[in-house]
Amino acid sequence: MNEPLIQRFSSRTHRLDQTILTQYLKQAKRYHRIAGYFTSSLFEIAGEYLDGIDDVRIVCNSDVRSEDIKVAKIQEAKLLGRLNSLPVEADSLLNRPRYQWLYEFLGNHPNAIRVAPDDFCGFVHGKAGVIELRDGRRIGFMGSMNETRAGWQSHYEIVWSDESPEGVDWIQAEFDALWAKAVPLPRAVVQEVGRRAHRVEIELDEQSDLDSLAPAVLVESPMYREGLSLSPWQRAFVTECLKHLRWHGVVRLLIADEVGLGKTLSLATAALTLTLIHEQEVAQRGPRSRRRPIAIFAPATLTGQWQTELIDKLGLPCARWSSQKKVWLDPEERAISPTGPENVVRCPLRIGIISTGLIVQPTRERDLLNQVNFEILILDESHKSRTKQGLGNGVDQPNALLQFMLDAAGRSKHVLLGTATPMQTRPEDLWDQLRILHRGDGRFVLGNDFSPWHHPERVVPVVTGEEQIDDPEVAWRYLRSPLPPLESSKESDFRRVIHEIRGELGMTPQDFDTAASLVDLPLAVRDDLEHLLDTERANMRFFQRHNPIVRHVVLRKRKVLEEAGLLPKVGVDLHPNPEKCRDPNTVAILFQQRGLRTDQAFVNAYEAALAFGQAYGRRVGGSGFMKNLVTQRLCSSCVAGLNTAHKLLDRQTLEDENELELGQDIELAIAEQEALHDLINALQDMQGEDPKLKAVKHYLTQENWLEHGCIIFSQYYDTAAWVAENLAALFPDQLVGIYAGADKSALFRGPDIRNREKRETLKKMVEDQNIRIMVATDAACEGLNLQRLGTLINVDLPWNPTRLEQRIGRIKRFGQTRSTVDMLNLVYQDTVDETIYERLSARMKDRFDLFGSLPDTIEDTWIENIETLDEKLDEYIDAQRRVNGFDIRYNENLDAEEDEWRNCARVLSRRSIENLMRNGW
Repeated sequence: MNEPLIQRFSSRTHRLDQTILTQYLKQAKRYHRIAGYFTSSLFEIAGEYLDGIDDVRIVCNSDVRSEDIKVAKIQEAKLLGRLNSLPVEADSLLNRPRYQWLYEFLGNHPNAIRVAPDDFCGFVHGKAGVIELRDGRRIGFMGSMNETRAGWQSHYEIVWSDESPEGVDWIQAEFDALWAKAVPLPRAVVQEVGRRAHRVEIELDEQSDLDSLAPAVLVESPMYREGLSLSPWQRAFVTECLKHLRWHGVVRLLIADEVGLGKTLSLATAALTLTLIHEQEVAQRGPRSRRRPIAIFAPATLTGQWQTELIDKLGLPCARWSSQKKVWLDPEERAISPTGPENVVRCPLRIGIISTGLIVQPTRERDLLNQVNFEILILDESHKSRTKQGLGNGVDQPNALLQFMLDAAGRSKHVLLGTATPMQTRPEDLWDQLRILHRGDGRFVLGNDFSPWHHPERVVPVVTGEEQIDDPEVAWRYLRSPLPPLESSKESDFRRVIHEIRGELGMTPQDFDTAASLVDLPLAVRDDLEHLLDTERANMRFFQRHNPIVRHVVLRKRKVLEEAGLLPKVGVDLHPNPEKCRDPNTVAILFQQRGLRTDQAFVNAYEAALAFGQAYGRRVGGSGFMKNLVTQRLCSSCVAGLNTAHKLLDRQTLEDENELELGQDIELAIAEQEALHDLINALQDMQGEDPKLKAVKHYLTQENWLEHGCIIFSQYYDTAAWVAENLAALFPDQLVGIYAGADKSALFRGPDIRNREKRETLKKMVEDQNIRIMVATDAACEGLNLQRLGTLINVDLPWNPTRLEQRIGRIKRFGQTRSTVDMLNLVYQDTVDETIYERLSARMKDRFDLFGSLPDTIEDTWIENIETLDEKLDEYIDAQRRVNGFDIRYNENLDAEEDEWRNCARVLSRRSIENLMRNGW
């Protein structure tokens, strides 16, 4: 009697693996399977039979959307995150044979597994398959079981088998549809399977290779377990630190990567590596050895980001000092130390994060920190430590932060500085940073006290190529202190000549200074040196390529990384642009060229704001914060202008764009009060909505920007809150976030519901695509990554042009699925903001070609007339264009291939690392 074409089985009555699966796979030539998630146990039952099957194809779930598949690293991250859902330590030991077999199978069958995007088929819950035997017989099956041992042997499962042609064809058609939409299993997933197959856990003292130390500690860190990884330039920064450690015994570097390139993780990973090296030294020296503090100083708005990234990305518990509560806090905001300013020097964890706000003001904490010797000293946003400029007392003297850093660096072993903000036009701004690095054990940075490198006015023309040194005697004075390390360049002639010089003068590899004269070198060496000094590479002379700035300032540019294939190119379409909008007629009504059309009431208000600034300037003299205060805030929004005028008249505390309190108890003259009253009256006479709000609504709705998600920036909280409240009313079914400092972040739903929310929660909601509209202030945006949003609106344009670059950097990051993002810049017509924007827009297209691209700040004196503004901008850009040499040194060695750190199988236990990080100061 023939068996029926359709048979039904359950695990209650049958061994499903033997009844359906293995008996047929022994004779199979083709196996097509719709399975569940990709896991290491995927072939636990069928594995021994699959090697002999010619055609094996399996479709799995992915947790990946089709838009994410456009970005290869996102699908890698999702799949690796799923693979790492169980603790790797136990899993790799328990299932080592399984990983070994799976890795070998994937190597022999690289196209056997594909993953289906969620938005094509949702969660792949249906399980089915087709087995074709060597005799041509075909069996289809459907059921609830996953392709795992538990699915086939342990769980209660049911399955139907079907040998009817129409039944098998139906299952095959479903499989073919999924297979066609699915994508290959990423190489990074295969790497992780292979790594687990060979994983060995080691102790810190067993890792003697310093270059392997960072991979050993990071490969199982949270970010790698989630499928993310360090970028090539971030790994290269760790390598650069280790080079300097070998050359000098200490590390002194400034990282000045362009915004959006992840300098926080670069600095954090380098600090972690140096910390572990120090722990090895402590262990070798014995119990008498003392651990010195590791401190990270950052602006208040960045301290939380530092703490979050260290724990969430690297798995490092660290403490953050609360300036208000006078206590150390853990990542969960819990107090972990006694209260009191004296405890700032008693951090209970290995790494402490401290706000630079404690340093710029005379505080008890600053006095105590001035007595601490640091193992590692890190300053983020280091450009804020600079020599005072302008007029009055203290000009050309270090500001409080610079003075603290100069002193602290003298008591520190390793010093790392970070800035994503380009330097000002004055070379002294860069030299302030170099002088920090030079202090204490860093005398090799600028050389001995007689070295010309201490004097920027002498060496900047040489570094930029404006001047060429033809006299060998003069060139020798530039070269001999500091004498470059032999391995600081790959140029063969350079290495040969430096080797000859060091050998003839009896210098060790660590020596950086010599008092020898040029005539002390043999004639042959002098001839080789003169020839080397005359050589050019990439149109750069010797001292453009080899100087202390290039050696100690690490700078990578987005454009260079894009051209090298290390970073996806993301274009920016600037708006308003009638040629790139859906409704050009409405855009023409809203805008007059780049400026928003306004009515006479706004014109009157703007004239009143100018009158206030002029009256204040005549009375007080000079320019400064207050002179343009009202004008800038009115140019942000009518609401901000109105609120500012009321606060000034009521003598209330004001906040600047960095959310620092300024201008308390300001005495206003009669003329200034009258101007403010005129401004208030004019704004109250305005009819209808603020033109900026009209434009925001138009682009979100009519131009469909809401579909891509939108980040909306303002430099003032008044403007940001006003925009958020109005958009919450316009989109009652949408969550609208406001991302601000000073505990002002919130989440809106509709006009009546507003909840305070942590900034980290808001970032996570954007990542999960639960928030499509985010309004943010500049003060809070440093470190904000919103690449899930594809459009950006600048409600106002700060007189700090690099902030425009920082703003767009929030969405031009890893994970951005749009090849071109849209940016709308809003300025009122016939205002100083429109004038500045006109001048900047023509120059911003080249901003990634320059070292500093645009000045940090548009000085008040620059905008007195248009000719001065144009002249100063062009002077700045021309000066920065001449600074070069970084690309050759820091980009030629970057590797575009896969992250080799992922293959690290000799790993440090996470528990050991966490225990080390819990050793306090």
